[in-house]
Amino acid sequence: MEPYRIKVVEPIPITTREQREEALKRVHYNLFDLRADEVTIDLLSDSGTGALSAAQLAAGMEGDESYAGSRSFYRFRDTVAELTGYPHILPAHQGRAAERILFSSLLEPGSIVLSNTHFDTTRANVELAGCQARDLPCPQARNLDSEEPFKGNIDLEALRRELAGADGPKVAAVVMTITNNGGGGQPVSMENLRQAADLCRRHGVPLLLDAARFAENAWLVTRHEAGYQDRTPRQVAEEAFRLADGCMMSAKKDGIVHIGGFIGLKDPELAEKCERLLIATEGFATYGGLAGRDLDMMAQGLLEVTEPSYLAERADIAAHLAQRVRVAGVDILEPPGLHALYLNAGRLFPHIPAHHYPGHALSCQLYLEGGIRSAELGSLYLGEEDEDGNPVKSAPYELVRLALPRRVYTRSHYDHVGRTLEGIAKKAESVGGFRIVDQSPILRHFRVKLQPV
Repeated sequence: MEPYRIKVVEPIPITTREQREEALKRVHYNLFDLRADEVTIDLLSDSGTGALSAAQLAAGMEGDESYAGSRSFYRFRDTVAELTGYPHILPAHQGRAAERILFSSLLEPGSIVLSNTHFDTTRANVELAGCQARDLPCPQARNLDSEEPFKGNIDLEALRRELAGADGPKVAAVVMTITNNGGGGQPVSMENLRQAADLCRRHGVPLLLDAARFAENAWLVTRHEAGYQDRTPRQVAEEAFRLADGCMMSAKKDGIVHIGGFIGLKDPELAEKCERLLIATEGFATYGGLAGRDLDMMAQGLLEVTEPSYLAERADIAAHLAQRVRVAGVDILEPPGLHALYLNAGRLFPHIPAHHYPGHALSCQLYLEGGIRSAELGSLYLGEEDEDGNPVKSAPYELVRLALPRRVYTRSHYDHVGRTLEGIAKKAESVGGFRIVDQSPILRHFRVKLQPV
């Protein structure tokens, strides 16, 4: 059962099918443009969508809003330093701000960044710095149906080749995303992280963690990796941070706050460069674009997130939804993680070609049938087409992510998701695809306009 009781409730919108049809047309079938009050169950993202605890709200009341040197900053800094072991801690208003500052300070045009999988904004910030982002997912990640527990690992042989090869001198950093969101929310093993750290040290390349979901990764390590069954998630997380040279984090995930993030570093020179850019673009180094109350709530959230009872319930509710989805006749990327389920839309809609976006078709159908908002992670997100709409590059898989907000929805809400998918699966052949009518040259899935084929 949930290790908490509900103190405050918020009504959710209940709309009609006709209202949802009209809403989809109005936003040109881009679910990002829906108003929140048109969405019944919002599984678009787990970023900043969690429910605060009473202790976090109480901590926020202690917020010191001094411009420089606030008490809130020092409470936050000490909490993060104790967790990560890094001596240099810089707050930022969210993860992509931390990425921009870190990459702008670390990278030079033409540099290469290697990763188990870059997420969309991470890749964008690498490319905006005039650099190249290369993904090296492990071979096991290609099998969506296997129960292999650590599909989020980096391909160590590929990493070794890249670091030792002709482009090795151009590699400015290796980023390990834990858990691997772009790879289906799959965890990274401690052994894989340890070997990647060893390779990076031998080649003089910094290893950085994209630590947005560090606690969920740690939980899965304690469940599945030999030698860690008797360790706490907190102990595993501390070990992971200390294997790396630094991190960037969106605390809107495993900080369980609505806004916030940070950079943690061992290197004093790099930290100084980041601090100068932070002050110029985000705010003074002791607030980084955040209110004091945000810093205090983030510090408390970082303590709560590694509690075994919290993580056990989060894993259980993800498993509950996964089973409902399987019973509905829809395949998912196995095994299910904690922060999201990834639906195999390509398998559900084999009649829709990649350049007509089967994942987006499923996302729209989920909204139309059940008022459920989700995110496509397929060829709309990763693909490319020529000016006539013909495919140039398609995604390897056509997926839809159901992101699970922290401490927000109950099992009955997720049962509604399962029933909606069951109805869609029974008439899958009647669902059609989409074509793009307008798009942005970067991160197109956020602002794209489409129409049904």
